[in-house]
Amino acid sequence: MSSIIKNYRDYRDYEREVLKSNKELKKAYDALGPEYALIAKIIERRIKDGLTQKQLAKKAKTKQPVISRFERGDFNPSLQFLHKMAEALDLKLKISIS
Repeated sequence: MSSIIKNYRDYRDYEREVLKSNKELKKAYDALGPEYALIAKIIERRIKDGLTQKQLAKKAKTKQPVISRFERGDFNPSLQFLHKMAEALDLKLKISIS
């Protein structure tokens, strides 16, 4: 297992522990849940595919700083951007409202 994937898994374990022990943080995190779930899925797939942010940016026809801002949650992506990201990672973009 690559160290990047191991570190990601270690982070997920840490995240679960922190959210379990801090109810106020969990409430705020849950409010941002869909946004962070989307970001986590993109990061997870990028890492699984062995891509750097720069490589993903090239595939998605954008720039690395845009990928970085998106992954940090500092960027409000358009549907067009999300479609390009999904396409670059061989994912299917599905949107629903319930």
